[in-house]
Amino acid sequence: MLDQDETRTPRVTGTPVVAGRPLPLRVAVPLAVAAGLALLVAFPPYGVWPLAPVGVALLAAAAHRRRLRAGAGLGFLTGVALFAPLLAWTNLHTGYLPWVLLSLLQAGYLALLGAATAWVSPLADRGRWAWPALTGLLWVGQEALRDRTPFGGFPWGRLAFSQDESPLLRLAALGGAPVVTFAVALVGGLLVTAGWHTVSTLRRTTPNGTSPSTDPADTAQPDGTNPTTDTAAPSGRGSARRWAPVVVPAVLAVALTAGALLVPVASAGSGAGVTVAIVQGNVPRLGLDFNAQRQAVLNNHVDATIELAGRVAAGQQPHPDVVVWPENSSDIDPLRNPAAGARISQAADTIGAPILVGAVLLGPDAGQVRNAGILWRPGTGADMEQLYTKRHPVPFAEYVPLRDVARMVSKQVDLIRNDFVPGSTPGVVRAGPAVLGDVICFEVAYDEVVRDTVTGGAQLLVVQTNNATFNVAEARQQLAMVRLRAVEHGRPALMASTVGVSGFVAPDGRVSDATGFNTREVVVRQLRLDDGRTLATRLGWWPEVTLAALAAAALLGAAVLRRRRVMPG
Repeated sequence: MLDQDETRTPRVTGTPVVAGRPLPLRVAVPLAVAAGLALLVAFPPYGVWPLAPVGVALLAAAAHRRRLRAGAGLGFLTGVALFAPLLAWTNLHTGYLPWVLLSLLQAGYLALLGAATAWVSPLADRGRWAWPALTGLLWVGQEALRDRTPFGGFPWGRLAFSQDESPLLRLAALGGAPVVTFAVALVGGLLVTAGWHTVSTLRRTTPNGTSPSTDPADTAQPDGTNPTTDTAAPSGRGSARRWAPVVVPAVLAVALTAGALLVPVASAGSGAGVTVAIVQGNVPRLGLDFNAQRQAVLNNHVDATIELAGRVAAGQQPHPDVVVWPENSSDIDPLRNPAAGARISQAADTIGAPILVGAVLLGPDAGQVRNAGILWRPGTGADMEQLYTKRHPVPFAEYVPLRDVARMVSKQVDLIRNDFVPGSTPGVVRAGPAVLGDVICFEVAYDEVVRDTVTGGAQLLVVQTNNATFNVAEARQQLAMVRLRAVEHGRPALMASTVGVSGFVAPDGRVSDATGFNTREVVVRQLRLDDGRTLATRLGWWPEVTLAALAAAALLGAAVLRRRRVMPG
């Protein structure tokens, strides 16, 4: 996949575009692996967010000026180094095969990114400021594809989700996750531009200010100029001109990151106040058999809610206006099982507030189930008009596409006996004093699923999730997504998990009352709702469409330039 000699390309007639050589493979391969590891450490639970643009820069440098096959191979190395450890929580209870297959599939998209990076090298070499923009556009294009394919896509590991502690998070209010990803990759492109110029300048400059190289392949710059043939300027001015392409991109990278702090975001909602309780009931044992403990899990959440009612009656905590239980808090269908329904009614009547219950509902047809959030009111029980069915079930976890083919790969697919069917309407749940925007588990990663609740009138974003089959790393990665959604739509938000991490998120992304992992906890907080719309909410998917279209245009433009390219050798 990685070619040893990538400099011999047939000459093509026409106006030449001079390009230098790529980095030696002995340098490019370690850079590609380091890129993946840098990206990994940018995400929770590590959270070293400045390493995200560094990882972008390393991959851009490794794949620059390479043949497509080598660029794809280097991108794949980056993808494996990133996704294999990032998604390691998928093998905790299901074995290695699903983890390996998912990691390799996601790495394949970075292989496409590596090939695209190699392909647009003539454009990057043509203009000094083209490389940063191209880097940003290609990352957005890659994520747009990965977020949607196959079977609805898997957006985990988007650059934007690594920036929950970064000033760049504020850019989500302008254009959502795609704009944050573009900004991170743009900073990475500025870093690689500065780094490439640094190496080129150091290589061609001797202590007395002369160049030791006369090979244009070694000294050609990204703007197409060749310093060895340029007329020498006076020493002071010449030195400044040589180092300007290093200093200016580096300064711009810092300025862009710090400048994001100027984007205004609200620290709290501007509407009516509401008191919300999150009940994290915990499970007897972590693992896939949590649903074999479903009565115990339901009892945990009922008992924790009744205990909260006791503290409210004693004046120790404020009375909640609404209570949120997590996904899978009742894996016994409370609409068909009278005992389960009675227990939930007991909790709602005791606390005197509606409960958003995460339940597994049977049907509508035989062999089908639904992952739902249903509002359970005190005195009247289930409100069937305030029921949300998960719109984006997880393939191979909640349903099995191509089951006969999948069975040939692994017999474990038959552990999923009933396929979850998707809902068709956004999760807008009217819970009395607050309109909730309900999304379930991984749905928080999908832009349109969250946005549809806000445009439907949601004042408070609610993420119901079950992390009992994963670990704290996965939970913290998910909480980072909730933080971005809160900023993106200017809404208070919360995440309610069976085992943790649960917590509240302000419209500026700050987390409050975060719980521990594998613990039973109840947290109550007074929030201010919000009905406004950010620029990101109003623009919807247009920022992503625009950036992805520009990425496609760049690929076409590179094709034109490649017809006129002359490579040395």
